[in-house]
Amino acid sequence: MKNIGGLLLALLLLITGPGAQAQKFGWVDTEFIMAKMPEYAKAQLELNALADTWQKEIEAQKKDLDKLYHNYSAEEVVLTEPMKKKRQDEILQKEQEIKTYQNKQFGYEGQLFKKRQELNKPVQDKVFEAVEKVAKKKQLAVLFDKSGDLTMLYTNPAHDYTEFVLEELGLGAEDRNQPGPRGAVKTVTPPKTPTDSGFESDSGAPEPADGSVPAKRSSKPSKPSGAPKKSRK
Repeated sequence: MKNIGGLLLALLLLITGPGAQAQKFGWVDTEFIMAKMPEYAKAQLELNALADTWQKEIEAQKKDLDKLYHNYSAEEVVLTEPMKKKRQDEILQKEQEIKTYQNKQFGYEGQLFKKRQELNKPVQDKVFEAVEKVAKKKQLAVLFDKSGDLTMLYTNPAHDYTEFVLEELGLGAEDRNQPGPRGAVKTVTPPKTPTDSGFESDSGAPEPADGSVPAKRSSKPSKPSGAPKKSRK
């Protein structure tokens, strides 16, 4: 917490202090960057293999413990008190051995924790070197880690330098930080007017073969010839 408080204080002084307008800052996502690195993926595979091996050993020890407890439950009625005490001590000792081994392998600062630090340190050092180069090239005064302990409630994409770090590592995408490619210009051929006398236009009338415009039909319907005339009163 002291480190975070000091970092926030430094940022506040940077923003509000003299010459703050000339200062530039940005942020990166180191977890996203490392996930793109082949050496990081290789390290995770090795860690997963170790974790699986140790977990299988623990499961085997738990089966031995279950066997001891099952045998004790089945024979308890015929055992003398000293024999019961001996069996109970064996079970308790086995339980303690399993807990000790589990903490040794998976506990805080256990074998998995130490192995993760050992395998990830070269990758982290490589990322930090690339971050430092980008910060110097872009003349940044502060560069935050989005995946770090500092909680960032809002991040403006304009200050995201993650892709620049990936480019520094040789992992940048070709379509990022580059203008979009211009597409080929396509020409459209206008449709030709059909000359077939049997072709009907949208109005339903046949198109003249000579290309002349047909006369427009009246929108009012004509009276039928046999319709009776209205008488005048």
